[in-house]
Amino acid sequence: MTRPFSLVDVFGTDPLTGNPLAVIADAEGLSSEDMQRMANWLDFAETTFLLPPNDMGADYRVRIFTRERELPFAGHPTLGSAHAWLEAGGQPKQDGMVVQQCGVGLVTIRRDGDRLSFAAPPLLRGGTPDEADLIRAADLLQIDRQAIVDANWADNGPSWLAVMLESADAVLAVEPACPPGSERLNVGVVGPHRSDSDVAFEIRAIISPGQGSLLEDPVTGSLNASVGQWLFASGRASDSYVAAQGTRLGRSGRIHVSRDDSGQVWVAGATRTLFSGRTHG
Repeated sequence: MTRPFSLVDVFGTDPLTGNPLAVIADAEGLSSEDMQRMANWLDFAETTFLLPPNDMGADYRVRIFTRERELPFAGHPTLGSAHAWLEAGGQPKQDGMVVQQCGVGLVTIRRDGDRLSFAAPPLLRGGTPDEADLIRAADLLQIDRQAIVDANWADNGPSWLAVMLESADAVLAVEPACPPGSERLNVGVVGPHRSDSDVAFEIRAIISPGQGSLLEDPVTGSLNASVGQWLFASGRASDSYVAAQGTRLGRSGRIHVSRDDSGQVWVAGATRTLFSGRTHG
């Protein structure tokens, strides 16, 4: 049978400037193995599959796959999947609010002007990394350990070790390399922009699956969600800010992060369908 699919650009300032996502709708009948093979073949950072919910509180259910494994949650797939579901005629049970079911449970998505925003899920792991982890991160980033001015675990499904450098320029200057024999480590690199900039922080997401390989994600919702929780809790941010990501990759990702009166952190960005069609076979 054929199934609708769409390629959605998430977090970009213009078309082709954000992080692409493949969304496969009407995914009933596909096995986990089918989904993994499709995600590997499509070769995007993530591919999502839309399914009917099995939780009465949800509007739809999504399964999120990287090229090699399934994730319980990810940020740009959440916004892109909600965009595709709404664009296909999905009707939320609550006006102005979409509830997504995924591996971490229910995630709320709302319209934020012309953007969609998701509620950052609770951290699965937080707190200060130990010194050995910070040395591993510095080795991966090829920087002096003392260049890391602060750090925090930022695990909300994807597990990130977030490190703070002294400036956005320092973040952009990082030239990561995977040390021989290294293990899997995902490092989020954060640095403040100057006060006269139109963005507050520069973000990079360095992914080392181990065995000498290295990737950089263009724009990362899960990382920005957990980093936002850290920045608000540490007093480095208040109320709302805009982060830039993807600069070194020629992208212009813009992530709008805010905190409401209840303390809930929201992550917003633009979503655009750039290609659509149907699968075959």
